Amino acid sequence: MSMNQDSNTAPVTSEKLQKVLARAGLGSRREMEKAISDGRVRVNNQVATLGDRVELRDKVTFDERPVTLRTEEETPRRVIMYNKPEGELCTRKDPEGRRTVFDRLPRLKGERWIAIGRLDINTSGLLLFTTDGELANRLMHPSTQVEREYAVRVMGEVKKEHLVAMVDGVMLEDGPARFTDVQEFGGEGINTWFHVVILEGRNREVRRLWESQGLTVSRLKRVRYGNIFLDKRAKAGEWVELGQDEVDDLATLAGLESRKVPELTPDEKNRWSRDKNKRRPVQAMRKPGMPKATHKNKRR
Repeated sequence: MSMNQDSNTAPVTSEKLQKVLARAGLGSRREMEKAISDGRVRVNNQVATLGDRVELRDKVTFDERPVTLRTEEETPRRVIMYNKPEGELCTRKDPEGRRTVFDRLPRLKGERWIAIGRLDINTSGLLLFTTDGELANRLMHPSTQVEREYAVRVMGEVKKEHLVAMVDGVMLEDGPARFTDVQEFGGEGINTWFHVVILEGRNREVRRLWESQGLTVSRLKRVRYGNIFLDKRAKAGEWVELGQDEVDDLATLAGLESRKVPELTPDEKNRWSRDKNKRRPVQAMRKPGMPKATHKNKRR
């Protein structure tokens, strides 16, 4: 083990511990950094600390369970698209027993699904999950500038100056925020639909931008994340595994090398099929008049 060595003296074969753990599918890099700080990780029977580096020959445990260390080339990369209904939480467990987005996902052996971003309980639509913590970390990081597109129904009279202000930028309590694009998608009376694009995933950012103009969001649905559009393959409460081309596009967006998407083993096919049949989808939340996300909406 190469513990507490700087990058100038560490062997070429060593990597940061949190990166290796994230690649093993135990969580995002940020989650792994917290787990290390909390003393949940041991390397060669010693409690690990932030800054530690490891090699493939080292013995690593997470919550006292052994972790299989693999190179990037050996690590499978899976991504699923989930259509989140309103009312579900983006957390693994809820103390109050409310339904979470993880309740409906297919089960994995030796890995776990990592959410790429979050949606609040009253927001529906596209959520991506992956087994690759480094991919999740890159796609969520503000520096990557990944577009998130939302369909928004707004209550109130929306004026041109409101749209101009939100594109130019508004100062919120946690710093400046803006939409990179706003397009009207129709509607009647005081309920008008818009599609908006942001480059960050800050808490309730879309809602707060509209609220800064004295307007209220009555419905909010994410329809695109990067180059992945929510489509008919996944109805509300359903998931679908993305194919090689889509996963490769996400990897390119994140600045990572492509990696083969593994085929399901017979055991996985049986388990995933049972999971889909057991977790019946909820009734679709889309109401008449709600704009759908299509590739025609893409403006870049």
